[in-house]
Amino acid sequence: MDFTLSAEQQMIRDMCREFAEAEIKPRAEEMDRGAAFPYDLIHKMADLGLLGLPFPEEFGGAGADFLSYCIALEEIGRGDASVGITMEAHTSLGATPFFLYGTEEQKHEYLVPLARGEQLWAFGLTEPGAGSDSGGTQTHAELRGGAWHINGAKNFITNAGTEMTGGVTITAVTGMQADGHKEITNLIVPKGTPGYIIGNAYHKMGWRASDTRPLSFEDCRVPEGNVLGRRGDGFRQFMHILDLGRVAIGALSVGLAQAAFDEARTYAGERQQFGKPIATFQAIQFKLADMAMEIELARLMYYKAAWLHMQGQPFTKEASMAKLFASETAKRAADQAVQIHGGYGFMDEYPVSRFWRNVKVHEIGEGTSEVQRAIIAKHL
Repeated sequence: MDFTLSAEQQMIRDMCREFAEAEIKPRAEEMDRGAAFPYDLIHKMADLGLLGLPFPEEFGGAGADFLSYCIALEEIGRGDASVGITMEAHTSLGATPFFLYGTEEQKHEYLVPLARGEQLWAFGLTEPGAGSDSGGTQTHAELRGGAWHINGAKNFITNAGTEMTGGVTITAVTGMQADGHKEITNLIVPKGTPGYIIGNAYHKMGWRASDTRPLSFEDCRVPEGNVLGRRGDGFRQFMHILDLGRVAIGALSVGLAQAAFDEARTYAGERQQFGKPIATFQAIQFKLADMAMEIELARLMYYKAAWLHMQGQPFTKEASMAKLFASETAKRAADQAVQIHGGYGFMDEYPVSRFWRNVKVHEIGEGTSEVQRAIIAKHL
C-alpha cells in the first residue's frame, strides 16, 4: 500500500493550488457578494486544461487520471467553492456522460469543445417533484416524426444559463418497461432549441458565484438521434454518473474544509486574549486538532473511492461514504472556524462566514446525506 502521489498528480495539485491562491482566493469575497459568474477565471482554467482533466487527449482532454481530477477539485474548491462546483458540475455531470455513453460522433461534436473548455454543459436530473426520488421523473418525451417532443421541468441545474453553456442533457420518461417501471432515457438538448426555456438564476445562500437555474420544456423538439447512450438506459447511466460525482463532491468538500481550517489556524495564532494568542489555549487546540484529523480522514476516503474506480472495482458504497463524511466534515470545520473567530466569524468581512454559507449545500447536492446513508446501509 503506497500513499505517494505520482509526479503528475503532484504537479496537478501544485498547479491548482498556486492558481487558487493567486487567482481565485483574492476574488472570492467579491464574487460572492456580487453573485457574479467568473468568466475570466473559467477561461483561464480552460487554458490550463482543468475543464477536461480526466478525458483523453484525442477528445480535447488532458489525459489525467480520475484521482488527479479529484485532487484538482480539492485545490480549486479550497480557493472558492463556487468556482469548484462550476468545474465539478461541468466535468462530472456535463462532460462525463458524453465520454462514457456517447457515440464517436457525439464525442467529437460535444465532448471535444467541453474538454477544451470552449463550452460548459449542464445535466438535468432534479425536478420540482423528483429530488431524492430520482426515479420519480415526470419530464416526458414522445417520439413523433423522427423527433423527440419534450415537456416538463427541471430545477437546481448548475451551469445551465451561462454565456458559455452549450446545452443540457436531461432525463426524460420515454415509455414504460415490461415490469411496469418508467423507461428513462437521457436526451441531448442544445441551447437555443425552440421550446427549451432557461429560467432566471436563483438567489442562493451559498455557491453564489456559480450559475444555478430552473429549466422548462414546452413541446421542445430534438432529433431522434439526440439520445445519449441506449434508449431506456437513462436511470442506470445517471446512477453511475452520480457515483462519480459523489467522489468529486467529496474532494470539493475537503477543499472547503481545508480552507476553513487554514483560516481558523491563522486567526488563532493572531488573535490575542488574556495576553496571549488563543492558539495557546487547549480549547482552541482541540478544535483545530479535531478539524485536522477529520480532514485527513475525509481526504483518504475520497482517495480510496477514486482508486477503486480507477481499478475497475465497485465503488458505490465508498463513493457515498466519501461524499457523506467529507460534506459533514466540511460543515463541522466551517462551524468551528466561525466559533474560533467568535463575533468576527459572524461578519462577512471574514471568509469563514462565506464558508459557513457555502457548506450546507454540500450535504444536499448530488444526493443528500440521508440518501448516502441509505445507500451505505443497502451495501452492508
